[in-house]
Amino acid sequence: MFNSKIALALFAAVGTAVAQCGNAAVDELVGYGSATTGGGNAPPVVVTTCSQFTAALKNSGVIHVSGIIDGCGILRVENNTSVLGLGAKSGLTGGGLRLYKVDNIILRNLHLSMAPRGGDLVEAERSTNIWIDHLDLSNAGIVGNKDFYDGLLDIKRASDWVTVSWTKFHDHWKGSLIGHSSGNTKQDAGTMHVTYHHNSFINVNSRLPSIRFGTGHIYSSCYLDNPTSGVNSRENAQVLVESTYFENTRRAIVTDLDAKLEGWAVERNNVYVNSDIDITQVGSFVAPPYSYDVDAASCVCDLIESQAGTGVIG
Repeated sequence: MFNSKIALALFAAVGTAVAQCGNAAVDELVGYGSATTGGGNAPPVVVTTCSQFTAALKNSGVIHVSGIIDGCGILRVENNTSVLGLGAKSGLTGGGLRLYKVDNIILRNLHLSMAPRGGDLVEAERSTNIWIDHLDLSNAGIVGNKDFYDGLLDIKRASDWVTVSWTKFHDHWKGSLIGHSSGNTKQDAGTMHVTYHHNSFINVNSRLPSIRFGTGHIYSSCYLDNPTSGVNSRENAQVLVESTYFENTRRAIVTDLDAKLEGWAVERNNVYVNSDIDITQVGSFVAPPYSYDVDAASCVCDLIESQAGTGVIG
């Protein structure tokens, strides 16, 4: 078993020397979801009510959400769709977005909170080519019944080719689940290629993300005050975590938590403050098949605070 508690100071020193901040473009799609185009250049439809939003989603294309729309429940997104929030605070409360058996979806600049009971704010099932960017995702905090809400962002049942970027996850029990069940090997094996970069995870209990079976690349992200676990690789998942800052995060990277089969992980150039890792299996995934620019763990939290979430790109 490899445990970094002894070597955290060394890793922190290495992490500060690799890169500075401001290298990565704030408004650019990179990673496993890079083939995604969404609704393309279709004329946008502006929605301000649940009925307008529901109708627009049936027609695909480009949808602009204006303001916070309350109480829509779970809305289904169709193929070849872009959903973009206008301004600093547009999106849903008391609702969520479901991607089911669809392809080519973009969700950007959306503020989503307080999903319906038992629901996810964003759920992708059997879906491919997805870009989730500059979202703000939260519920009521780490209080009450942990199962009242489900995940902030769940990706499951052979969903594939996903990039999650510049998004703020905060104040919730369950962050982001990739692969819903240890018993779903037949469907999920060989899928679930996901890139998470320049995201923050603050005051979220666990699943940041939790990944089964798939291949995950997490880089230049910020983890603060997460009491149970951070990146959880299990069921033979291969995960690379790099240039990321962890503070007050228990099991910042773990490969043997709540799994029938342990996962695999490689970590490099990270900073750990009052945080530990438990990598029991060092993985073989060290070189993602795409180009990308990292920002240093030592300064990435300030960068993400100012450039991630809503109100930055549109």
